Amino acid sequence: MKKDSQNNDRNYPLVIAGEHHNAPEDNNGSLRQAVERAMEKYFEDLGNEDLVRNLYDVVLSEVEAPLLQAVLKNTAGNQSKASTMLGLNRGTLRKKMKQYGLLD
Repeated sequence: MKKDSQNNDRNYPLVIAGEHHNAPEDNNGSLRQAVERAMEKYFEDLGNEDLVRNLYDVVLSEVEAPLLQAVLKNTAGNQSKASTMLGLNRGTLRKKMKQYGLLD
């Protein structure tokens, strides 16, 4: 399970096809913790520069492409399996693959 901001001992399960699954954790902690560390570093590196605009879109575009790549690799390029794993319909997956230059 993953930790939340109020209680660092509670975890959040993944929900896949209506079933709850615990996210696997590596030696460096959970995916959530990795994102928290990355965002902390991002703001540290940013310093006192101007206010960032469209941070949500920036983060999504930085995370979405490698997510799609990892899932496609895990499914040996099978878009039907990848779309199921991601909880997207196949058309949406293909649209996102095209957006990030992942279509052959």
